[in-house]
Amino acid sequence: MQVIRDRAKLREATARLRAGGKRLGLVPTMGALHQGHLELVATARQAADAVAVSIFVNPLQFAAHEDLARYPRDEAGDLAKLAASGCDLVWMPDVATMYPPGAATLIEVAGPSEGFEGAARPGHFRGVATVCTKLFGQTGADVAVFGEKDWQQLQVVRRVVADLDMPIAIIGHPTVREADGLACSSRNQRMTPDQRALAPMLPAEMRRALTRIAPGAPHEAVLAEAVAALAAAGFVPDYLSLVQPDTLQPWTGGPGRLLAAARLGDVRLLDNMPLG
Repeated sequence: MQVIRDRAKLREATARLRAGGKRLGLVPTMGALHQGHLELVATARQAADAVAVSIFVNPLQFAAHEDLARYPRDEAGDLAKLAASGCDLVWMPDVATMYPPGAATLIEVAGPSEGFEGAARPGHFRGVATVCTKLFGQTGADVAVFGEKDWQQLQVVRRVVADLDMPIAIIGHPTVREADGLACSSRNQRMTPDQRALAPMLPAEMRRALTRIAPGAPHEAVLAEAVAALAAAGFVPDYLSLVQPDTLQPWTGGPGRLLAAARLGDVRLLDNMPLG
């Protein structure tokens, strides 16, 4: 497994991996890898001949008041996990390599970036779209795999790829969960033991609400009850909304996606589930 931090060496390495028409898969990450990330690597391996993983804590995704400095980092542990997973290449640029002095281009996305995380974290999806566009260009990957836990992010990336005619396929991998149902996330390790014990209530309330939503029937009251139950237990809910899966517009029937965000202490939990 190659670990590369220089753009020129990255071009050489990816050219070798793609020689002879071989397909390269990419798994973009910010490190602090868990089982969910490793399953993304496995999916990329099935879709391509070689797999690259990027590890870059992207400052453009964080607002001034957010937790960039506190974001968990474990370079040695991450590299050990990736080596054991069969990863071929790890791209680990620093901030100056990713955003050289004088860089002046950002990718702005409307549509699926509006509302929800886009409203709660202004500029967040601009950072996601910009860094993913750069990663796709830097690696020349044929396919990239993203977890469905960050459902809105996945739709934003798909929109950018479609709108900019990028020659890369985007694969969404179903949310990987802990044994108690909590979605795997690097931020889970920041919870206290009491918070971690309470956290599975979020997916449990989401599943309960989905079982009570009847086709064509009003669903707002069901979601309001779930929000009230979470708040009573100690969560600070941000939203619990049923939307159209691709556009994230309000659900009007047919396929739907239930999006959720809630805080426990200073940890913000995200989750989503399909209707039906």
